[in-house]
Formats: sequence, C-alpha cells, structure tokens
Amino acid sequence: MASLAQIMQDLVQTSSQPLYQLLQRALREAINLHVFGPDEALPAERVLAADLNISRITVRKAIDGLVEEGLLVRRPGSGNFINTRIEKNFAKLTSFSEDMRSRGRMPRSVWLKKAEGSVTPEEALRLRLSPGAPVYRYHRIRFADDVPMCVEYATIVADALPSLEAVDVSMYEALEAAGHRPVRALQRLSALLLNGEQARLLQAKEGDAGLAVERLGFLRDGRAVEFCRSIFRGDMYDFVAELSTP
Repeated sequence: MASLAQIMQDLVQTSSQPLYQLLQRALREAINLHVFGPDEALPAERVLAADLNISRITVRKAIDGLVEEGLLVRRPGSGNFINTRIEKNFAKLTSFSEDMRSRGRMPRSVWLKKAEGSVTPEEALRLRLSPGAPVYRYHRIRFADDVPMCVEYATIVADALPSLEAVDVSMYEALEAAGHRPVRALQRLSALLLNGEQARLLQAKEGDAGLAVERLGFLRDGRAVEFCRSIFRGDMYDFVAELSTP
C-alpha cells in the first residue's frame, strides 16, 4: 500500500498545483486507500512537515482547508483526526456520491428496489403531476466505504431519464447526463428514532437517533423532477447551514 509520502511525491512530479493543494489531494487519497483508518489521528504537523520535506505553514494551510471541508476534525490538545461524521451543507445542492468523493470516501449502493409505476396521491401533489403520471422509484441503502449512511427512497419523473436502468451509482449524474439535473431544491429535516426495519438496514439499534430528510428538486424552468426521502444514521451525519443577516 502506498504511503502518504509516496502519494505526495507522485503528485509533486506530475502537477504544478501549489504544495498545500497537493498535500490536500494526497491526504484525500491516503484516506481513501485506508492509509489512515476511521477516526485515526494524523501525524503531528511538525512530523508531516519533516517527513514530506515541506514547511509547517504549508501543512497547516492544507489541514485548515480539510478541516473546513469536514474531512478532518481538529481536537484541541489532541491533534487532527479523520472525521467519521459527514457534514452536509444544506446551502449546496450536491449528491450523496459527490459529497462522499469530495471527502475521500467511496460511495456505493445496495439496491432494495427499482421499479416503474404511477404517482401516488402524495407524489402527485409534491411533484405537481397529473394522476397516473409515470415515475421511476429507486430504493437503496447508501454506503460510504463499507459504512451504511442512509436509506434512500427516491421518486423521479419518468420523462427525466431515458430508462429505469439509467441510474447506477449517482442519481444526479444520471439526471445530468439526461439534461435534467435539479438546480435548486426544498429540503426539510426532522428527527426520528429508527424503527426495527430502518435499524436493520443501517446496521444500527432500534430506537437509535436518526434524521429524516425530504428533498424536492426542481429544474431551471421550475418543474419538479425529484422527490426523495432519506433516513440517515444520527451518529454519522451532521447537517449544517451558513446563515447571514438580511
């Protein structure tokens, strides 16, 4: 397995990016390759600087950026650790796969259901569709590496995708390829306790804290294209939002 120093050396030889950005890329790749395990502390900044033959200022700048992204967490007096919790910024409309990859995690899915059907009364109301309108339904467990993060129940307007099988790993990538990726969304977050079925799918315990997130995605012309309800493990996910004064 490649070491952080080897990864960094390869990047320096092939890229002209600033050193702090190369170190960020190297750390993401090292985490993805499990050079560092979940919740493991990174070597001290002075040790990284010495091992990689770069300045401590460069190391600090790189780590500051990864802390801001949520990939690392700084614990005063203890050091910098791989963040096992995922922070999802409510202000950015990104897919689960994009979020995981940006943090050096590997997204994957275990499919529970792929089906064609007609809208339910609730879906027709949310998606502003006529009764009987065709939709695709995608139910799956979403993983980051080997850790189950959420159970996702998504309904997509059928004419937004070429076929039911168009969705592989990322639904938003499939919608983008079809020219129908949402550009804005309404999201609602609520707390819940995992029931027996949800806990089983998420490898948690019945009664553990969970988060329910409903998302209604819209195209640029205002049409609703996606209605999704996801149940997240409360011990793995944090939702954050940046606020400003009017």
